[in-house]
Amino acid sequence: MASTQKLTIALYSDDSSVRAAVITALGRRVSSELPEHKILEFATGPALRLYLDSKQSVDLFILDGEAVPEGGLGLARALKDEVFNCPPVLAITGRVQDNWLASWSKADDVVMHPIDPFTLASKVAGLLVKKTIVSA
Repeated sequence: MASTQKLTIALYSDDSSVRAAVITALGRRVSSELPEHKILEFATGPALRLYLDSKQSVDLFILDGEAVPEGGLGLARALKDEVFNCPPVLAITGRVQDNWLASWSKADDVVMHPIDPFTLASKVAGLLVKKTIVSA
């Protein structure tokens, strides 16, 4: 894909170390099939909603299910229910036992804490490639 427009990833976690781990794992490009991306960091649910209310475009959400006071899984469910043609959502959970909750949240895929850079990059690339194929 020879697009010069960067993809936009919205990253939500109240924990700056989680945000830093995700940003480090993803680098500037997750696949040669995709353009570079930019990552927008959000530490609160209201900040993410305010950004979306300004009609800004997002290609992928990465939401921390362990975030407080608003967990990323509840936020994922709200986005999937409220955002027209909601972009893919990748949830980060703390335990395997939380996978049922990720399914309830309508997340498109799940990774677990601690962040494995290769797994995260692979899943992000898969979701973005699938999204670009569907929207093409």
